[in-house]
Amino acid sequence: MTFYEFAKKIFRFQFRLMGWRIVGVENMPAEGPVILAVNHQSLWDPLVAGSSLPRKVSFMAKEELFSIPVLGNIFRKMGAFPVKRGQGDMNAIRHSLAILKEGGVLGLFPEGTRSKDGELQKGLPGMVFLMEKSKATVVPVKMFGTRKLLIKGWGKIVVVVGKPMTPQMLQAPEGVENRREWIANRIMEAMLELTDEK
Repeated sequence: MTFYEFAKKIFRFQFRLMGWRIVGVENMPAEGPVILAVNHQSLWDPLVAGSSLPRKVSFMAKEELFSIPVLGNIFRKMGAFPVKRGQGDMNAIRHSLAILKEGGVLGLFPEGTRSKDGELQKGLPGMVFLMEKSKATVVPVKMFGTRKLLIKGWGKIVVVVGKPMTPQMLQAPEGVENRREWIANRIMEAMLELTDEK
């Protein structure tokens, strides 16, 4: 058993105690390159999202997270890798494309940073660039209940997996001035439509 598999079992047990529920896991493609577009509210988000899906997810996360004692090391062992925000980090881009080229699952937080109020923010077009280069399917995921998880104590955690969106489905209409921005907005709209209702 790899460290990823072992840690996933531990986190799944912990999150179940916190009232964890997954909706739409059947929407996750069983194979092929996938970009997981996930909303971002908490440091727990990569661990919650990664533990919720049957396939291994390699998350791109801000480099500052990897300097956090213990947690940073866990992130690395769970397949996460750092990105320097606010600049074109070619190493992170190359690593992302390598994961997708091998048919893996790349986890992204398209908002670029955690939401301070829990509301979904505008999506950055970088994920569209990666989709176009890799021809990967995009799967929107929305998480509920991870914000201030440890502060508010035990509560309901819900992970909702949306319908997969292929590059063919995400074609901007003719005449659109900023094609990648239009596609990014469409992905965020799909994420916004996801609810935690049974």
